[in-house]
Amino acid sequence: MSGRAGEGSGRVHPVGPVDPDVDLHVPAQRAEPLGPVLAAVAAGGALGASARYGLALLWPASPAGFPWAVFWTNAAGSALIGVLMVLIAEGGRTAPHPLLRPFAGTGVLGGFTTFSTYAGDFARLWAAGEPGRALAYAGGTLAAALGAVWAAASVTRRAVRGGRG
Repeated sequence: MSGRAGEGSGRVHPVGPVDPDVDLHVPAQRAEPLGPVLAAVAAGGALGASARYGLALLWPASPAGFPWAVFWTNAAGSALIGVLMVLIAEGGRTAPHPLLRPFAGTGVLGGFTTFSTYAGDFARLWAAGEPGRALAYAGGTLAAALGAVWAAASVTRRAVRGGRG
């Protein structure tokens, strides 16, 4: 086995994640150097994670308290992801800089939002004898994040189209 997907089908694609903005039929896009993308993700991630950490310091939760900072961080970050993705995918006549999505989406907003802290807060609430609060936090965060990304993407899409559908 050569480590390639699609063997025997006549098509060979690299194994691993593929950016949906990359056209694998264009050799110049396939051969994009990885260094600048990794640097953009790392720089953005440092900014996003630092912002999240700062908010957690400003708005700490007690052991049995509802983790509002992480809740609102995940909801706001999800809304910003919705805005960013519409602007990148549908927003204009010119293509955005190729490092915008890795820097702002994967890096800044990926570092700003957090599944690990969300899971840790759920476990902390459960261990503190607050199963109802833990379940409300788990379900509420998921609903808020999905609702935020949908609403922000819808509003942004409407704004980009000039109020048309």
